[in-house]
Amino acid sequence: MSTAPEQETFSSNICDVLQILGAKWAFMVIAELYRGPLRFKQLLRQTAVIKTQSLTDVLRHLESMGVVNREVFPTVPVSVQYSLTEKGADFYTVLVEMDNWAKKWGKQGGSD
Repeated sequence: MSTAPEQETFSSNICDVLQILGAKWAFMVIAELYRGPLRFKQLLRQTAVIKTQSLTDVLRHLESMGVVNREVFPTVPVSVQYSLTEKGADFYTVLVEMDNWAKKWGKQGGSD
């Protein structure tokens, strides 16, 4: 059984993970960018269910969390490309584990 300080650290760590997923479409954006860098319009097409403003918001959120990198190219008009940082690419493993859990337990809704 864990002690109170260990439990607080565990809870704090989980809260950090949930902060990244706090944006509604964060998991989808991370999954798409895991395939490779995309410009905004490409990402918008790939994630067709996400509205323009929501995608803007989630990208800003993920950038502020250090998960997404925003690179501006000095073209006319200006081009912006989004990619995962090392932290973001590593976070993808969290999504894979969540998917594994959902495959095992998601539809069952109960215990053994």
